[in-house]
Amino acid sequence: MNVSASRVIRTTVGLRPFRPSGFVVRAEKLGDKIVIHNYGHGGAGITLSWGTAQLAADEAAKTALRDCAVIGCGVVGLSTARILQQRGYQPVIYASEMPPNTTSNMAGGLWDPVTVFDDATPEFRSQFVAAAHFAHRRYQLLAGDEYGVRWMPIYNLANDKPFAPPRPESVASEIQDLYPETRYLEASENPFQVKYGRRRDIMLIEPSIYLDKLMRDFLIGGGKVHIRMFASAADLAALSERLLFNCTGLGAKALFNDAELTPIKGQLTFLLPQPEVNYCTVGPDDLYMFPRHDGIVLGGSHERGVWSTDPEPDVLDRTLRGNAALFSSMRRAPGRRAG
Repeated sequence: MNVSASRVIRTTVGLRPFRPSGFVVRAEKLGDKIVIHNYGHGGAGITLSWGTAQLAADEAAKTALRDCAVIGCGVVGLSTARILQQRGYQPVIYASEMPPNTTSNMAGGLWDPVTVFDDATPEFRSQFVAAAHFAHRRYQLLAGDEYGVRWMPIYNLANDKPFAPPRPESVASEIQDLYPETRYLEASENPFQVKYGRRRDIMLIEPSIYLDKLMRDFLIGGGKVHIRMFASAADLAALSERLLFNCTGLGAKALFNDAELTPIKGQLTFLLPQPEVNYCTVGPDDLYMFPRHDGIVLGGSHERGVWSTDPEPDVLDRTLRGNAALFSSMRRAPGRRAG
């Protein structure tokens, strides 16, 4: 990895729609309509999108309604619309923005359900595990250049404490089968100059490729998109469709007065692409690196409760310095390779 300020090609900011109790997938009456909520995925919108879309479609199947609309055109809205099409519905998408101008386009795209919740109720735990497994299987079927989905090794790195299998009572223990070839590294196996390392295989989803293909699939399937802004739930009630899927992310805070929904600001820096880099890193601390066709993605930051989408120079500087130190020390270890 060649990390330097001269290689920076852009810096972007996205706001993760986070709820401490986790995402919402449930039905609610709105006048003569039924709204099925599907929002609040935190840092795992791309990761869990197929899974929560499946859960939302299962809720729809409990009704006799077929005339439906999806509100939102990010990855959750598009995935929900595609699942509905595959079940014989003909959903219409209403959204204020389309790719590449959605929050989903700002994501790093690593398949890893992180920053999803603080505390999990038994009911949410069941939804989360089901969504993760379904989504993981769906992405396996999409692997390849066409959808921008690739398997690659990832190195989790830390200096404060060693990695270990999750405790049996934790939610993480129920999705460990989704991380094949997990190995806890001895010092002699770790190509990075940090105390602790873990290597496993994971999928990387490139938003610029993936969202464009998902939109094309929706349109080829007969879908239609209407650009429209909604200021309140009353605006949704005016739609002709009686079955509505709320996939608005942070927009649900204003639309449905969700006081629990809060942004987590994340800033990414992109370097010139390096096609020879064939692995990801996460850690130490908040650092991460994902190699994509549109550039090397460097992160990260997690500023809870911050609504600003302005890039911060100090975050850029910290991201560059931290990653430069990590990969410079790697280069000083002869004979070690990460991929």
